[in-house]
Amino acid sequence: MGRRLFTSESVTEGHPDKLCDQVSDAVLDAALSVDPESRVACETYATTGLLIIGGEITSKAVLDYEGIARKTVEEIGYHGPYAGGFDAHTCGVLVCVKGQSPDIYYGVSQAKEHRDKNSTDDFDKLGAGDQGLMFGYACNETPELMPLPISLAQRLALKLSEVRKKGILSYLRPDGKTQVTIEYDEKGSPKRVDTLVISTQHDSKIDGKTDNESIHKIIDGDIKRHVIKPILDVLDIPTDKDTKYFINPSGRFVIGGPQGDAGLTGRKIIVDTYGGYARHGGGAFSGKDPTKVDRSASYAARYIAKNIVAAGLATQCEVQVSYAIGVAKPISISVSSFGTGKIKDEVLGDIVNKVFDLRPYAIIQKFNMQNLPKLNSGVFYRRIAAYGHFGRVDLKLPWEELDKVNELKKAANGTVAAV
Repeated sequence: MGRRLFTSESVTEGHPDKLCDQVSDAVLDAALSVDPESRVACETYATTGLLIIGGEITSKAVLDYEGIARKTVEEIGYHGPYAGGFDAHTCGVLVCVKGQSPDIYYGVSQAKEHRDKNSTDDFDKLGAGDQGLMFGYACNETPELMPLPISLAQRLALKLSEVRKKGILSYLRPDGKTQVTIEYDEKGSPKRVDTLVISTQHDSKIDGKTDNESIHKIIDGDIKRHVIKPILDVLDIPTDKDTKYFINPSGRFVIGGPQGDAGLTGRKIIVDTYGGYARHGGGAFSGKDPTKVDRSASYAARYIAKNIVAAGLATQCEVQVSYAIGVAKPISISVSSFGTGKIKDEVLGDIVNKVFDLRPYAIIQKFNMQNLPKLNSGVFYRRIAAYGHFGRVDLKLPWEELDKVNELKKAANGTVAAV
């Protein structure tokens, strides 16, 4: 393997797509906080001066959709003098929500295994909320076992919002994007930072300056000093004289958020996961309750892959799982170690089948997914709707736990099928 470059991007919470993800997950949090068995499929659309909330929701909770949306947008930073053309208090909020289809509700609430009377196991009582395939991934490039490009891009995006909210760079506004290109050596290990790109929304006047050249110079220096340097220092990632920096390369970024670009729930699925480093099944996460395996099974697949890598059974691991709607047992489970496994992939797959239960109800119970909002003061899923659902060192996420390492080691020691 020769030298190669790999790039991943992230966005801040004020990005229009991410704003929509957070509104959808704020609705989910509100529903589950009152009724843990709520069925939620919430989509949000945002454009200049308007939010539209739609989808299918069946819940005992009486939800103030408009209030939830306005509070979320305000906390992101779009209000008053910081609104930038999209104000939490004055934007229109249109609600177009109906109940979940009774056909889907019945099929999910009473899994095929129970309908056919082939099982009396409680974990067989809940069917998958849809058909589909999901992936989970882990590798040893970072302490949190995530690919370095997306890990660094997420940290930079989070830092960009932090310096805005703390007033360190008070001229910044909520919308922003980061992008990281890492050079890998011949052995496939991260070698250096090749390119960093950061675009951030800002005021039209900074330090009394209004001309583009002066504003760009101020932002360039501040972002390198207050955003990039602290993150690179902590992670000890080498840069050199050839590392390229592009700070607001378009030169001006005053109009942003939903005023600058329409937003929609579920359009940042690569940002939410592994930055393109691993495969993706295509299903978004935000606005979906845990019976939707797009969300719960993707979290479980990450949990499995991370524990396999932490157990030293592979230096990188990808897990695929697939389902049929209304059926509890997965259709397939596949494990790939990309040639880095200590044992054969098919044996790893057998071990996964023995150690992990991937029926939807088992996943929900393992991670306590229906009760997480109530246990976290009514806000849980909204917190992970920006800056990634995996490898979050700032949050304690149940699917990031490494509680299966010893069990995996023990199971692997009982095999004789070495690579």
